Amino acid sequence: MARGNGTVPYRRFDWEVSGEMIAAVGYADLAPGTLTLVEAELRARLEWTVAGVPGLVRAGAGVPLAFGRALRAAGRQLVVVTPTQGMVPALLPGRDRVATGELLALAWQVRLLAYDPADRDACVAADERMIAGARQLLAVWDGSPSDGRDATAHLVAYARAHGVPVEIVWPRGAVREGMSIAPQPERGRGPRGGGPSSTTVDRRSTPSTSEARSL
Repeated sequence: MARGNGTVPYRRFDWEVSGEMIAAVGYADLAPGTLTLVEAELRARLEWTVAGVPGLVRAGAGVPLAFGRALRAAGRQLVVVTPTQGMVPALLPGRDRVATGELLALAWQVRLLAYDPADRDACVAADERMIAGARQLLAVWDGSPSDGRDATAHLVAYARAHGVPVEIVWPRGAVREGMSIAPQPERGRGPRGGGPSSTTVDRRSTPSTSEARSL
């Protein structure tokens, strides 16, 4: 893999998340128009955060893609976490593949983490690991409880339990596919509630910045 004139270096390390990154989580089933609303709101929130801080997402459709686009528009760097199984990249579910292709094109750095992208619990654990080491969490959440297809409420509670500041993002008019428009959650409020080695794919020609253990 290469970007520009440089070859992308691979470096083995115990997977850690930089404490200087902003993580984002939220729904994968945002209605098409909502994706644009969320992207605009995320970009607005980024204008109020410390300049130059990179963003971090787990590869997938919905919020990760909106955040990746917002970061690019804001001139910030994007780090994408993608799954591996048996030391090779894992095949993502069909619904996530197109979005992940765009995310990888936007990425400054790609980090490979061992988890099964088809297993909900494994995906939640990967998100928890990502969140625990971040400096801040942007959660695209309508205030509804976690259910069998989504764990955003749980991740908000997890972040708060681990002392990670949380900002709730749910712009007026936002809606999930197959659902009616939800009431606006109270801003900044919500329910209260280690690991395998991996590889970093550094999309720069210089070494990555320091990272802090996520779990």
